[in-house]
Amino acid sequence: MKNQSSPRSAFTLVELLVVIAIIGVLVGLLLPAVQAAREAARRMSCSNNFKQIGLALHNYHAAYNKLPAAGTGTRQHVGRLGMLVTILPFIEQQGLWEMTSNPLQVPPGTTPAPTGAINGVWPEFGPGGGADVTTYIPWRTQVMGYRCPSDPGDAVAGPAVTNYAYSVGDAIKRIFYNRNTNWNTSPPSTPNAFLDLGAERGVFRREDPRGFRDLLDGLSNTLAMAEIATYLGDRGVVGGSMDQNVYPNAAGAATVAQNPGILLTKLDPQRPRYYASGVGVYTYFAQSRGQRWYDGLMVGTAVNTVLPPNSPSVFGFNNYGTLWEHGVYSAASRHQGGCHILMADGAVKFVTESIDAGNSGAQSISKDHNNVGEKSPYGLWGALGTIASGETDSL
Repeated sequence: MKNQSSPRSAFTLVELLVVIAIIGVLVGLLLPAVQAAREAARRMSCSNNFKQIGLALHNYHAAYNKLPAAGTGTRQHVGRLGMLVTILPFIEQQGLWEMTSNPLQVPPGTTPAPTGAINGVWPEFGPGGGADVTTYIPWRTQVMGYRCPSDPGDAVAGPAVTNYAYSVGDAIKRIFYNRNTNWNTSPPSTPNAFLDLGAERGVFRREDPRGFRDLLDGLSNTLAMAEIATYLGDRGVVGGSMDQNVYPNAAGAATVAQNPGILLTKLDPQRPRYYASGVGVYTYFAQSRGQRWYDGLMVGTAVNTVLPPNSPSVFGFNNYGTLWEHGVYSAASRHQGGCHILMADGAVKFVTESIDAGNSGAQSISKDHNNVGEKSPYGLWGALGTIASGETDSL
């Protein structure tokens, strides 16, 4: 008698749909965990980058008995050569340093024609300021240790970018003011040169570097650098900066310096992570936050400890100084809820947006406000930015 095989069983449509639904639920449950794990890895990598920069600063200090200047350089640069350039040999970038610190031949056929080259050769430390940013090879070379892996911004304007910025303290107005005119003679030609030093309360300053001996509040209590985010062109507060025409004159500058909290009124009430419609946001990527890693301009590579992390920024003030001298440059990152900071002792810490930032409506420290030498009005955040104000609060 021939054996008859039973018909092969198969999944019904209902069973298939149930299996698919279960898989979908599992993916939905696991995906956030996977994303969180990836972000944790990126955040750790970012922290390690900062640790390497901190080590470089200490090695630089050991070699020269001082920290690098916020901006220095040859006459071509007029103080525009940023501190991230000067520490290149100390972060295992000797090759890039050699290329930068020596004359460099312009490649044949380079377009547009370089304006900073002389007889087909760029001088030591390259073209000054914003010249030839798309053609000078060192400025286009991305140092990966200067990039936070959580930041998706690209070097859209030609030069490579950075997510790590030097601190100028808790001042808003007259930062680096009169550096050229008032210090050209010895002794300085005007008392303003001394008075304006009162606004330079941070670790870094232009053309006049400090040493660890100047950080009287203690290295472990003083913020040296902080994260910044690059602008994505989306009018976002993180990475975005209001342009100088928002406060277009001396009166506008005074308004911000007397009450930096006024910047918080420029946010979209429905989407507080974005600037309100009608508020001018700087769209010139070549000088946006984090662009031009090599440039000492504060708008691109500096922070001040006025408003807490991921707060609004505004640079310069039209008809009242330059991008060097005035502005609110907030720390920011693409990490959730805060950003990394580098302390002067080399420690890396994560600071949340809710850090005590004191009274955002308080007037800033300035000789114009007769409060030079006082403690920071911006709480623990402001105190971390000052080097010698008798504030030893720590995180």
